[in-house]
Amino acid sequence: MRVLGIDPGYAIVGFGFIDKIGHKLIPVQYGAIQTEAHTAPEQRLLQVYESACALMDKYKPDTVGVEKLFFNRNVTTAFDVAQARGAIILAAVQRGLPIGEYTPLQVKQAVVGYGKAEKKQVQEMVKMFLKLSAVPKPDDVADALAVAICHAHSIVLTQKINEVKR
Repeated sequence: MRVLGIDPGYAIVGFGFIDKIGHKLIPVQYGAIQTEAHTAPEQRLLQVYESACALMDKYKPDTVGVEKLFFNRNVTTAFDVAQARGAIILAAVQRGLPIGEYTPLQVKQAVVGYGKAEKKQVQEMVKMFLKLSAVPKPDDVADALAVAICHAHSIVLTQKINEVKR
């Protein structure tokens, strides 16, 4: 099963594709979609959307995990990120991909085992889980891979619960 993890953003969207084969998690591709600060907002959203479409078409994920937004200060930034997140979700839905949404607390819990873990702890666990030589940069990329790991683990649990219900 191929999982795409997304850390939504407006200037930087982190993405990470991993394959889940049995209990193994194998990194496939990861990086960031970056938009320029002085570009018109609609052009930035178009760039996020088109880049997300191209990535999904190239790497063909079976499912997508997206981090839910958590903002407590800058409302303007929250709106921008929410719009970019919507563009990414639209790209996934157009391709018929199931989507899982996770709070930062849920991602940290799944990756580190502690919902209030520090960013550095999450990054080191991502590096360990995926057997990477270094923590991916920028931070948004490591965060996206953490979402992918969380989603990969959650899918297994969801499938088992559904089997028991049948």
